[in-house]
Amino acid sequence: MNKELEHRFVTELEDNQNIVHKVCSLYTNDKDSHNDLFQEITIQLWKAYPKFRGDAKFSTWMYRVALNTAITLYRKSKKRVKTQDFDSVLYKIKATDYDDTEERQLKLMYDAIKQLGDIDKALVFLYLEDKDYSEIAETLGITEVNARVKMSRVKTKLRTVLNP
Repeated sequence: MNKELEHRFVTELEDNQNIVHKVCSLYTNDKDSHNDLFQEITIQLWKAYPKFRGDAKFSTWMYRVALNTAITLYRKSKKRVKTQDFDSVLYKIKATDYDDTEERQLKLMYDAIKQLGDIDKALVFLYLEDKDYSEIAETLGITEVNARVKMSRVKTKLRTVLNP
């Protein structure tokens, strides 16, 4: 890997690392799991970065890789996950402490979202991030119409859970 590519990746990751933190918060229940998932997503982003063509925004691509990694690991949670030794990575990524003040305010909603299926969680997450349906569809690899229909159904489910 050339140094310029590594530098671009580290800069983009540091600028957008809150995306990864939010995904980690959605798919984990404790700080250690959060940190493990953050590390695994970072590794998967790094492995996939040479193939990033720039057709979509870096943040959209990052959402897709982060959500796919989280969903895959969530589904395999009963199995042991092999990770790459972080010490072997040339560049160290400066992680800032995560301020979860806003997330605590949204705890009830996140708890309801955690009861949803994997794809529905990702759909709601992107919706809450103010992504339009075309970007949600692109990130999840579904049609825009399908994204709209799924979101309508998820809203109904969430209303039922939040207002019993």
